[in-house]
Amino acid sequence: MPILYSFRRCPYAMRARLAVSVSGIAVELREVVLRDKAPAFLEVSPSATVPCLQHDDRVIDESLDVMIWALEQNDPEGWLTMPKAGHALIAEADGPFKQALDRTKYHTRYPDHDREDSRAAAMAFLAQLEPQLAKGHLFGARVSLADMAILPFVRQFAFIDKARFDADAGPHLAGWVDTFLVSDLFATIMPKLPKWAEGDAPTILKDTITQP
Repeated sequence: MPILYSFRRCPYAMRARLAVSVSGIAVELREVVLRDKAPAFLEVSPSATVPCLQHDDRVIDESLDVMIWALEQNDPEGWLTMPKAGHALIAEADGPFKQALDRTKYHTRYPDHDREDSRAAAMAFLAQLEPQLAKGHLFGARVSLADMAILPFVRQFAFIDKARFDADAGPHLAGWVDTFLVSDLFATIMPKLPKWAEGDAPTILKDTITQP
């Protein structure tokens, strides 16, 4: 069975879990504590970051690659069916938007950057999505890879100050985020798990979390 090293709150790990869960592929989910990483995880992950998927002799160390790996095996909701613009949008979210998010959330790490300017840059990116979300999702009425690759980061940004986000976000953007937060899929991939250690009974991620 493939092994997925993850961390519950990390948006990169979150989007990997979303794709694996919707694909229905059973993986052993191992929760990593970032301040105390398990030796087995460090032996496998080239970057020592989550998510990291180990399958036989293959290691996938990038979250978007984990998503595509899962969906190429089984894509029941057609997430991979999206315009080329979807990949460009993911790249923009992973680049400039993520940079602005970090400089807002972790502003003390970036003393040369004004927190409010960073927040404004992040909101400017999100404001561009507002008309695109009029039909519910980024590319129409159906969920795509772009939605689920970007939403975990928008969630992280929103919860820096949720009340302020809700006040500033357009109705389509706010609805997109809130629909995600109350979805069964989101609930499925967000259980609180103890730190994984050698010898623990496996936790299986497949549609729902089960403890054998």
